[in-house]
Amino acid sequence: MSGHGTPIPMTSHRADPLTGIAEVPGDKSISHRSLILGALAVGETKISGLLEGEDVLDTAKAMQAMGAEVINHGGGNWSVHGVGVGGLAEPDQVIDCGNSGTGVRLIMGVMATSPITVTFTGDASLNKRPMARVTDPLALFGTQSVGRSGGRLPMTIVGAAEPTPVRYTVPVPSAQVKSAVLLAGLNAPGQTVVIEKEATRDHSERMLAGFGAEITVEDTDEGRVITLTGQPELKPQVIAVPRDPSSAAFPVCAALITPGSDVLVPGIGLNPTRAGLFYTLQDMGADLTFENMREEGGEPVADLRARYSPNMKGIDVPPERAASMIDEYPVLSVVASFATGKTMMTGVKELRVKESDRIDAMARGLRANGVMVEEGDDWWAVTGLGPEGVPGGGTCESFLDHRIAMSFMVMGMGAQKPVTVDDGTPIATSFPIFTPLMTTLGARLETTA
Repeated sequence: MSGHGTPIPMTSHRADPLTGIAEVPGDKSISHRSLILGALAVGETKISGLLEGEDVLDTAKAMQAMGAEVINHGGGNWSVHGVGVGGLAEPDQVIDCGNSGTGVRLIMGVMATSPITVTFTGDASLNKRPMARVTDPLALFGTQSVGRSGGRLPMTIVGAAEPTPVRYTVPVPSAQVKSAVLLAGLNAPGQTVVIEKEATRDHSERMLAGFGAEITVEDTDEGRVITLTGQPELKPQVIAVPRDPSSAAFPVCAALITPGSDVLVPGIGLNPTRAGLFYTLQDMGADLTFENMREEGGEPVADLRARYSPNMKGIDVPPERAASMIDEYPVLSVVASFATGKTMMTGVKELRVKESDRIDAMARGLRANGVMVEEGDDWWAVTGLGPEGVPGGGTCESFLDHRIAMSFMVMGMGAQKPVTVDDGTPIATSFPIFTPLMTTLGARLETTA
């Protein structure tokens, strides 16, 4: 059952060639951070291309509830009048972050070093997800938290009135944890240091620097050492949000497995901490090219062209690539189903604690559609059936997870028989235009109200 309303099943039928231009929405990670840092700046931050999915809209509401003026001007154009570092107000109501693990963890970090108390909740999926990975390091600043057993939402955070800076080594690769600690460090005196043994997406570091924070990044024997000097005055920015590589993954992968397809996906952010899927697909033999390489707003950007690729082979995905494509493993497993041979994915235990247990969710759905899957705590393997070899015909549970739902919709476009998910409503959290965009390219998607 969806946390946002009545479940609506969705079915994807085998498609004719997918062709055309797929203009996917703005990057979700950058959209969240634009709103949050805009709320902490002094003055007006202007944002274009903001992703207007439910996750980001919930973050916008949260910033407004804490005193920032957040205005939607239409067409993805927003402005945020910030309150300055340390200027957040205590909200009158519970902050509902919907389905967004990124939103709730970053907002917890933002308010953790201000003398305010905030209660957080979310939908049924978010309220099952572990928050201790964030609240434990935030406690080092002097923050207190009280939640349900297992560190789950609903949870109340009491911000530190006299925070102390911390030095924290992130135990597992997580951009959310790293970012929460850095955001908390903004309102702590002195230097906050975060050490990550494996590099994760670096949007927070790039954007903090862009807003005028004093931040350094150094590769050392300990790992990647990020040092932030607290209590800066952040300067408002003009931000053009690049298009989301995680959303681009779906039309790209659909084109690769649907005979005769040729799809162009323009303006995609290719930050090296986010682009692992595309290099993995090329390693498998996908006809995927980068055109018009350029830089926009400090981020590398390109147009992606994806064509039907019947000669893809299964590979061992390098485990060190996991952090740069952690959200894309579900749809990669779909592509692997249409390749020849086995695709092995290791170093992926983070998938167990996403919006759902994504390894379990995908394994169940793939098996229901005739694909062989093996799995362990930190790995899984998909044995491909070759081009046009996936039987399909199964019904899959989405587990309130947008990426699971979209991945199986992609599978249906190349499978022999239609593929159904029990609930397509979670797709709106990250990719509200998924259905019309894919339909315009030639997909055959239907919902059952």
